[in-house]
Amino acid sequence: MGFADSTPSVSLRRARPDDAMGIASLVDEAYSPYIPRIGRKPGPMLDDYAQVIEESVVYVCEDDTGITGVLVVQPEDTDLLLVNVAVANRCKGQGIGKQLMSYCEDCALALGCLGIRLYTHELMTENLAIYSKLGYRETHRATQQGFARVFMRKPLGNS
Repeated sequence: MGFADSTPSVSLRRARPDDAMGIASLVDEAYSPYIPRIGRKPGPMLDDYAQVIEESVVYVCEDDTGITGVLVVQPEDTDLLLVNVAVANRCKGQGIGKQLMSYCEDCALALGCLGIRLYTHELMTENLAIYSKLGYRETHRATQQGFARVFMRKPLGNS
């Protein structure tokens, strides 16, 4: 898959059941810095990734050291729900997150979706800034499963 920027393209593939432990480890590593800020493990750290792989559409990036990024999406109604995107700490700043977000958009367009929806914890302010810069706009805030979440949406095409 090609990307418009000069960042080298990552190796991306559909997750397999044997990736569950590697994904869980990456997610724990990526989200653990938020524990002190929000006072508990973020939602993605609570997921059973064997079940997530079975029930959602999951992609992983990898290099010769293992899984470097994960993207979890679910088609819902006319939109694609971006459930989770995470990058290994050792790979931060290499453009992997940007490429995963771009791939998410490509998937949504290929499925004929009108937009992409996502949510993040209101205290994950870095994520709010990134998503805003990528064209996502806040739709509402709500407490869901005990987490104070900000819901966002990016329209695609003519929506």
